[in-house]
Amino acid sequence: MSSLGEVIVTARVAAGMTQADLANTVGVTQAALSRYENDLREPDTDIINRIADALGVTVRFLERASRPTAALAVDAHMRRRATAKPTVWRQLEAQLNMLRMHSDLLREEVALAASLTMPGFDPFTVDPADAARMTRAQWRMPSGPARTIVRWIEAAGSVVLVTDLGNQRIDGLSQWTADHPVIVVNSANPTDRIRWTLAHEVGHLVLHREDATDDMEREADTFAAEFLMPEVLIRTELTNLTLGKAVDLKREWGVSVAALIQRAHQLGVLSDARRTSLFKQLSARGWRIREPASDEIAREKTELLDHINAHLRSRGLDDTEVAELAGYRSPDKNRLMPARSRPLRTVSG
Repeated sequence: MSSLGEVIVTARVAAGMTQADLANTVGVTQAALSRYENDLREPDTDIINRIADALGVTVRFLERASRPTAALAVDAHMRRRATAKPTVWRQLEAQLNMLRMHSDLLREEVALAASLTMPGFDPFTVDPADAARMTRAQWRMPSGPARTIVRWIEAAGSVVLVTDLGNQRIDGLSQWTADHPVIVVNSANPTDRIRWTLAHEVGHLVLHREDATDDMEREADTFAAEFLMPEVLIRTELTNLTLGKAVDLKREWGVSVAALIQRAHQLGVLSDARRTSLFKQLSARGWRIREPASDEIAREKTELLDHINAHLRSRGLDDTEVAELAGYRSPDKNRLMPARSRPLRTVSG
């Protein structure tokens, strides 16, 4: 259980509000709000209600939300984190925490029995590629290209949200709660990148739940490569690789041309010189920005939240009641599940 002050800070940062903004909206001094956020003073019932209203959440959410903790970001954009404003990064982390805490409240109302489990491996003793192979085996995934991988991730008890993060420097984030993980992936990316991000985040979840490592971004990428392109199946297909052949393989395996080139090099079937040549060709054709065939890959569609929504509706709950169960002040604030008359809202950065 988190302190009330921690949850207020997280909700405020997620909403893009400064301490002065929230204080003015609530009608208290900034000094008073600072005391509330630092748990130096407990707000009375009226002020708690005004804070909740200003942040678009319920009082129950403020009082019962789980402890916010830092999130893990996907590889390439984590490496370029210095190019993003720290305020933007902190807001995205806070938004992930909010989605996680809202999903925790929902799970209190709906009993979910995961058909699979999210495995855990010691990154200091288990090779990431071996972890990927064991994860596929434990989940009994069919041999061959991994289709609709979000279905397997959700079956392992994860809440997955594919939504607009409002920032091209961030591909996705993931985080464990007490008993289940939450993954948020940037919907602004093409499907092949979304699939890589999902696999990368699973790598973080199974390898780095307990222990962070100095090389954990590379480890998550190694996991993703084996999870999406098992060596035993793809090695022979990567011989004599050309861009045309890579595009055909992209359609089959649901990964980017760049990932296929990198995988071929990683497995030793592509020389350094040939890898450099292919990447130069990729750049010359403008494919570094937008690759061909991305629209031909089946979209990754989440289902778990839709199932929860349908279950709550079957109990006769209306939009307002569903929103309140998830800790939202009103249906228009509900970012986890759609109201009946509108599509799922996206999270902007």
